Amino acid sequence: MGNIKWDKKGLLFTPDTEKWWMKTHTAAPTVINLKDNKFRIFFCGRDIKNRSQIGFFDVTVNNEVLHIDNVCEDPILENGKLGCFDDNGVTPSCAVKYEDKIYLYYIGWNPGSTTRMNIFGGLATANSFESKFERYSMAPIIERSKINPYINTSPFVLYDKVWRMYYVAGIEWVHKDLPRYNIQYCESNNGLDWCREGKVSIDFENENEVALARPWVIKDNDLYRMWYCKKSLDTEYELGYAESFDGITWNRKDDLAGVDAGSLGWDSEMVAYPSVFKFGDKYFMLYNGNGYGMSGIGYAVGIESPLL
Repeated sequence: MGNIKWDKKGLLFTPDTEKWWMKTHTAAPTVINLKDNKFRIFFCGRDIKNRSQIGFFDVTVNNEVLHIDNVCEDPILENGKLGCFDDNGVTPSCAVKYEDKIYLYYIGWNPGSTTRMNIFGGLATANSFESKFERYSMAPIIERSKINPYINTSPFVLYDKVWRMYYVAGIEWVHKDLPRYNIQYCESNNGLDWCREGKVSIDFENENEVALARPWVIKDNDLYRMWYCKKSLDTEYELGYAESFDGITWNRKDDLAGVDAGSLGWDSEMVAYPSVFKFGDKYFMLYNGNGYGMSGIGYAVGIESPLL
């Protein structure tokens, strides 16, 4: 298959400060198909206490343009109960339609003590796009374990004959404010219970690289494509890219990520949290720019170029 050439289209969606749960940020765009050329984009806004809640807006694809059709009035998932892993924020990670349910995998935030934060992966489900999401469990679905004793978060789940999960796993805390984490892989027979064995999908390029985050995978015919964030000690988030023929063993090809920071404006400092879907012969990437989503959600359109 050929490489994808991307054309940045600019900002699509910014915070609606009239909404109590969206005073700042529209972070972590997470796309799922509604029907035909209509898609739902989950995201999180932050309230006046800097806590994130999950909402959505809907778009219609018209050639290379995304038209916003609808924005939810209230969040579809709020913070968990006091003392739970997600009592200080929830952030969407991926959404999967399976049989008669929608699975919304998410990140739960909790303040740390000896470290800045605790973040783990959770799950909420709904019976339809019009139904309310309910937590599958008040506890995370990926928690600390012998294999993963630090943070375990940002689950991206793909149902592909088996349930595949690509998730962010901490390997150490460099200091109180700096975790170091890569992207690991596990499987499940039901999308709920996961067998983690420490299989690394995307590992650090060098000792200076500290963060490999928010994996997003699409199966493109016989090729698995993954976009993710990467950061070193001296850089902000930028995009990485990898390919696989079995969904397990990956080859990093970061030079083909395709979307870089702009020379000025809303995404001039960073590019983060990619969410990619294909419609027709075009690829669409939603992503955040400066401030981890403070500047809004933008998008780019990609066309596959033939191999020479």
